[in-house]
Amino acid sequence: MTRSTPLKILGWSLAALLALIAIVAIFVLTFDWNRARPYINEKVSESTGRTFVIGGDLQVKWQQGLKTEPGWRRYVPRPVISAQDVRMSNPDWATAGPQLASAKRIDVAIHPLPLLQHRVVLTDLALASPNIALQRRADGSNSWTLKDNGPSAWDVEIQRMAFGDGVIRYLDEGIALDVHAKVSSTAPDATPGDAPGNAPVQKYGIAFTLGGSYRKAPVTGGGKAGAVLSLTDNNTVYPVQAHAVLGKNKASIDGTLTDPRSLSGIDLQLSLAGASMADLYPLTGVLLPETPDYATKGRLLGKKDGASWNWTYQNFKGTVGQSDLAGTLQYLPRQPRPLLRGEVTSQQLRLEDLGPTIGADSNARKQARGKAPVQPDNKALPVEQFNTAKWNALDADVKFTGKKLVRTHDIPLNNVVANIHMKDKVLSLTPLNFGMAGGNITSNITLDGRQKTIAAQAKVAARHLKIRELFPKLQSMQASFGEVYGDAALTGHGNSVSAMLASANGELAATVSEGSVSQFMLELAGLNLANAVFVKIFGDKQVHLNCLASDFAVTNGQADVRRFVLDTDTAVVNVTGNVNLATETLDLDVRPRTKGARIITLRTPLYAKGTFKNPAVGPQKGPLALKAGAAVALATVVTPLAALLPLVNVDKAPDTDCAAVMAQANATRKAPTSPATNAPAKKVSEAEIKKAQQEKK
Repeated sequence: MTRSTPLKILGWSLAALLALIAIVAIFVLTFDWNRARPYINEKVSESTGRTFVIGGDLQVKWQQGLKTEPGWRRYVPRPVISAQDVRMSNPDWATAGPQLASAKRIDVAIHPLPLLQHRVVLTDLALASPNIALQRRADGSNSWTLKDNGPSAWDVEIQRMAFGDGVIRYLDEGIALDVHAKVSSTAPDATPGDAPGNAPVQKYGIAFTLGGSYRKAPVTGGGKAGAVLSLTDNNTVYPVQAHAVLGKNKASIDGTLTDPRSLSGIDLQLSLAGASMADLYPLTGVLLPETPDYATKGRLLGKKDGASWNWTYQNFKGTVGQSDLAGTLQYLPRQPRPLLRGEVTSQQLRLEDLGPTIGADSNARKQARGKAPVQPDNKALPVEQFNTAKWNALDADVKFTGKKLVRTHDIPLNNVVANIHMKDKVLSLTPLNFGMAGGNITSNITLDGRQKTIAAQAKVAARHLKIRELFPKLQSMQASFGEVYGDAALTGHGNSVSAMLASANGELAATVSEGSVSQFMLELAGLNLANAVFVKIFGDKQVHLNCLASDFAVTNGQADVRRFVLDTDTAVVNVTGNVNLATETLDLDVRPRTKGARIITLRTPLYAKGTFKNPAVGPQKGPLALKAGAAVALATVVTPLAALLPLVNVDKAPDTDCAAVMAQANATRKAPTSPATNAPAKKVSEAEIKKAQQEKK
């Protein structure tokens, strides 16, 4: 028997392979593929768990290979499958539409060689008149997740995709969004320039219009994008422009998507505007505070890191109310919560624009933002609740700096620095510092939202506040000097500013070292009518202030005066009573005593009562009536001149031992703080008093 040579074996093998290919080709070209439709429909339906139907003609044709293929592969023909009236159903619960996806026609070109490696490579996928309806329920389940059949031995890859006129609908019950896009083919539209380091940006070829609703408010918009989506090159970029109005939020994008096959990069110019930044949470998942109306514009960069995306809103600029903001923020997905970090700056920030973050804006402004008014007319402290349920949505590490903080009152604030931290539902401002009245305020604030009721802590220190700058528009105070020092340490519980202060415990203390204040202001406070008129007509003068010391003990929202003494060269003023933060009421007794004789004086104790919204200040009626009655009696019984005697004050108040008072007050102010009691002010040693007296000298 003749043994076959290797050359003959190879020849017969090639002949057999060519014959097999020819047989397959003849079979493909001559077989009536419509006979296979029931089998294909059944198998796809079984595999996906959805009803799949090819309702129209099914054909398979051959096309020549791709010229972009290397070497001999470019000569390998490709089968092209054309199917008419293709449909795949939505799950029974879906209300977005009966079909998950349907198309008047689908053309699919398959590369045959990768099939030998269990890879299905679709070199081209074209959809004619597609209609897609996607839906996500409030529990997170969705309509596009198909039946899980476990790991598959086959991989599917799409290299190029194109679609013509069609409709896409997306219904999201979790954020009350129902939007649809009507897509239509347009003439190609050149995009100027190329993306750096990437392939040239493709021309626009489709346009779309948006409609629908967001939280029952209408959605409108539109845009354009590339007609053909190339998915073959890692450097491929896909151009897109879009703008939309979703309720009170406006958004627009203009940029490119990199490597749409796996969407590895996004580079967009993003503009956002709306009634409140908090409204962006349902759309973005980024927890932001309540704000006035806002508008920002910046560069949005998205980079895929494994299965997650890192987002950067770079070099954005914008406004919040009448305040300006700029900076860069990063959103980093991580476990157990994503992280928002970055830096934000402001040249001019209005304190009024910060009000909504703590519920301190007016009911009218709330209504303008579409929020229900919750602030009672008789309450001054904000009662709006913090929503701690969302505090576990992310962690935050954001630094804010503001050059100038504008208030509706007279005292300007500047050089604001706030490090905002959120971790494990604990929000902290450590520190929150700013300049005020020529001095500075330093504070650390913590709100622990891990329990049902927020546990709040605040420590505040005021240093070098200039007296004259506390009254910048009061002419009579401009020659005053002296500095205010103060400290506060409070704890409280509650889900609003009002509730936290109503349950507050801690201490407040302030001191003023030597200085001077307007005599006119003091004379008015003492009701020394003759001197007040004299000073008002012939000019004011400064009164030397020896010391001021105040100390409050705060227990369950009530701030009791433990010490309040003001000593000048002409008078001593003592204050007793309390300020109730729970009921928002005042009950203070002001007792001025002169250090010298006063003619025509009605000097009498004063009161400060009423509510924070409607305070009332005036003379105590009893002592004032007693002086007035004595004057009337003397005028009636003796002479009119004798009636002036009750109005002449010859009592002289002793000088305050300012060194001792200041030493005690400073010791109280600097002592470690703890929940306060109604105990008297802390005692200090003789050594401390002597040291303070020596320092005064």
